[in-house]
Amino acid sequence: MRNLRNTPVGATVTVRKIEGEGATRRRIMDMGITRGAEIYVRKVAPLGDPVEITVRGYELSLRKADAEMILVD
Repeated sequence: MRNLRNTPVGATVTVRKIEGEGATRRRIMDMGITRGAEIYVRKVAPLGDPVEITVRGYELSLRKADAEMILVD
C-alpha cells in the first residue's frame, strides 16, 4: 500500500488504514478521513506541503506528515 503523500495529483484513492495513534489519529478521523472513504487529490504545493484533497464532498488541506499516515489503494 502507498500513502496519501505519494499519490499523484488527479488520482482518486480509497483509504485502507490510518497509521499513528492518539490525538493525531483522532484528528484525522474527525476530518472525515476514515477507512473506506474516497479521496481525490486536487493539488500539491510546490514543496509538497500541504496536499489539497476532496473528501466526503468538502476540500481539505493536509500537512505532508499527516498525509504520510494515511495508507491508500
